[in-house]
Amino acid sequence: MDDPRRDPQRILDRLREAEGRAARGRLKIFFGASAGVGKTYAMLCAAHQQRAQGVDVVVGVVESHGRRETAALLDGLDVLPPRSVAYKGRTLAEFDIDGALARQPALILVDELAHSNVEGSRHPKRWQDVEELLDAGIDVYTTVNVQHLETLNDVVGGITGVRVWETVPDHVFDAADEVVLVDLPPDELLQRLKEGKVYLPQQAERAIQNFFRKGNLIALRELALRRTADRVDSEMVRYRRDSAVSTVWATQESLLACVGPGEGGDRVVRACARLAGRLEVPWHAIYVETPDLRHLSERNRQRILKNLHLAQESGAETASLAGADAAERIAAYARDHNLARIVVGRDHPRGWRPWHRSMAEQIGRQAPDLDVILVARDEARRDAAVEAPTSESWLDRLRAPWTAFAMTAALGALATVVATLLLGHFDLANIAMVFLLAVVLTAVRYGLGPAVVASFLNVAAFDYFFVPPRFSFAVSDVQYVLTFAVMLASGLITANLTAGLKLQARVASRREYRIRALYEMSRDLSGALMPEQIAEIALRFSRTTFAARCTLVLADDANRLLAPLAVPGGLSGVDAGICQWAFDHEAEAGCGTDTLPASPLLYVPLKAPMRIRGVLVLEPRHPGRMGAPEQHRLLETFARLIAISLERVHYIQVAQATTLQMESERLRNSLLSAISHDLRTPLSALVGLVDMMLLTRPAPAPALVQLAESMRDEVQRMNALVSNLLDMARLQAGTVTLNKQWQPLEEVVGSALKGLESALFRHPVEVRLPDDLPLLEFDTVLIERVLSNLVENAVKYTPPGTPVRIGAEGPAGGFVTIWVEDDGPGLPAGREEAIFKKFERGQSESATPGVGLGLAICRAIVAAHGGTIRAENRADGGARFLFSLPAGQPPAVPGMGGLAEDAPHGH
Repeated sequence: MDDPRRDPQRILDRLREAEGRAARGRLKIFFGASAGVGKTYAMLCAAHQQRAQGVDVVVGVVESHGRRETAALLDGLDVLPPRSVAYKGRTLAEFDIDGALARQPALILVDELAHSNVEGSRHPKRWQDVEELLDAGIDVYTTVNVQHLETLNDVVGGITGVRVWETVPDHVFDAADEVVLVDLPPDELLQRLKEGKVYLPQQAERAIQNFFRKGNLIALRELALRRTADRVDSEMVRYRRDSAVSTVWATQESLLACVGPGEGGDRVVRACARLAGRLEVPWHAIYVETPDLRHLSERNRQRILKNLHLAQESGAETASLAGADAAERIAAYARDHNLARIVVGRDHPRGWRPWHRSMAEQIGRQAPDLDVILVARDEARRDAAVEAPTSESWLDRLRAPWTAFAMTAALGALATVVATLLLGHFDLANIAMVFLLAVVLTAVRYGLGPAVVASFLNVAAFDYFFVPPRFSFAVSDVQYVLTFAVMLASGLITANLTAGLKLQARVASRREYRIRALYEMSRDLSGALMPEQIAEIALRFSRTTFAARCTLVLADDANRLLAPLAVPGGLSGVDAGICQWAFDHEAEAGCGTDTLPASPLLYVPLKAPMRIRGVLVLEPRHPGRMGAPEQHRLLETFARLIAISLERVHYIQVAQATTLQMESERLRNSLLSAISHDLRTPLSALVGLVDMMLLTRPAPAPALVQLAESMRDEVQRMNALVSNLLDMARLQAGTVTLNKQWQPLEEVVGSALKGLESALFRHPVEVRLPDDLPLLEFDTVLIERVLSNLVENAVKYTPPGTPVRIGAEGPAGGFVTIWVEDDGPGLPAGREEAIFKKFERGQSESATPGVGLGLAICRAIVAAHGGTIRAENRADGGARFLFSLPAGQPPAVPGMGGLAEDAPHGH
């Protein structure tokens, strides 16, 4: 067996990997079963330890969720200021990756790895930000829960009934340099919830009744422990390979099923699957193709592929290997994958082959440290199981074209001529080497069958032409009989070894071809900028590698499948129903699968890191070959590369559209700001001129006074519109600085109503503010502007005499909600969110004056305060606008001996 320490390719791979790791930052993940187990707390404690050792530590983003113990650990650590991002009228705080790269700390803390960034950020996911930090050589500490792992997301959803949509690809988790499991027993976690150390009391009560039920926590804890154990097992296997450990470490139960070419292989697979299921352990299934088996019949090959497919469906990891000694390859595979038990079928050797060793005995000799489990095969098919493949393979191995046998005779004749020329200069022992050389050349060029014929012909030629008496098959000296026997045995052995080496060379060549083809395809895909280019590259690769035509069926942003991409020479006649099934179930369908196998096409979902991008449809010329494990793995790699390229092209288009939108927004804000400034001066002058005209003595005629007052009202309305334009531009540009103070809400409500007295003279106003409403921290001028816009909006769209009501409630969930409602016609159905966009109005055909900026300004102001605003129709008619402000922790009122909640409130 080859020593892996002497494998130069493996040594080079390890050196490259070590070099890449040295230039890349280290990722440490604090992993937990659920929120509240203490992942962020443990991360901050580890950060303090690093800081105490002189490491430059920076907090990139840490979510304390109001937990005082966690927030206290931020003291003494440098905190990177967040980046403000405008999103749908709100300003959100996001991790500033550019600031982190510019700061270049040795270690940065980035909480909540599965977080989705705001639309328009450089990366859609926070784990992609972390990847960029690692590539820059910065070490990263981060946290993640088990339900956020991509492959466990649906499992957790089935257990808890809650499906989270923010996920992390498993390869990110597996590639981490270190994973720390932060574990907490369910009873202790529930106690923390009740004490308010995880969520606020109201949220904690709901959480205990839903997600945080004890049974859910036990199941999540088991998943987290198992996933961590799987990772530790992978690290152990990697260490064994790097350190060239030859013995198997039985750290966990694991099985290896050996599939042979004969009947009964399915029983081995099923027995191993049952055993693995009972033990709840991973298992593998392999088939080893030796030179004796390389010419199996199509029937036997299909049987092997069927058994391997059965193993794969039963949960095994399958592989098809090549080697001269099946037992040696099995033992090497078991050691490489740390598989402690090998399951094989029981052999039934014939009496006329007493030297025959069973496969179990051969494996025992190669690996005495491994357990071998024998499975009985079907006795009714015993003879076919043992004899048919071997006898058939020998006949097939000796077959060759007649031209090969003719060239074999020609080479024998040439060897005879050369030997005749050398006869006077060398003795017969050296002359025999010429004939052995002819056997080797025949085996290399024409295979085993002609080489066997060459062995007999060359021995006969040597005897006839050179051994005394010459030109006769008679032998004068009996010692030449031994010479003939050695020559014949040497020729046959050399021919067999040469044929085996040719097989291994052919297998290596096929693997090299597949790797080269994948490299060339990935290189071409890296330069593709359109889906049509990707489809052309996929078609070219599928033709040369799978002998198949293909096409791509892509999905739009709403996950609806589009028409197949039209590519010259591509595939047509795609079944939309099968295609939709493969897309919806994220599973293969069509020929060679268990779903609609009668279809001549194979449908493979294109799974990208973020979502399914579409379906790859192939029409293989030889469907049976697609079931081979190597071909199937190659197909999966092919589909994954296509999916990743499609996702890359999609995000390029998203980035271009976002950049264009941002530039358009900037230009529009600049234009609005410039126009607003230019318009305010003449408008102010018009108001002044109207006031001067009204103050002239003697007083103007009544008709002229009425005209002047109407002119002043219109000018003031126009001035208000211009002010809205200017304020919107300032808010979008981020130049507004909040002057937040702790104050009672009723004061700003009264101030807003005071400024709207003239507009409210036909509408009664009802104010419903609770007496125990706490102080709030906000910018008085801006929140007054929000209330004024909402009340004015209600007045505009309601008939005279209908009331306008203002109220508040809370705090609940850390926010106080303020609402303004009316008894008007309400909002158009489906436009409750659209009316908050700039230049959008509730009724496009309305005669009510306005340009549709008031609600957009309200949303921008509320978002700047960290709140939200929304609109809805009331059940009994009319519209209601609700916006929330953070409740915070009001300061104590001097002289009151308590919190600000005890301060008196008025209306």
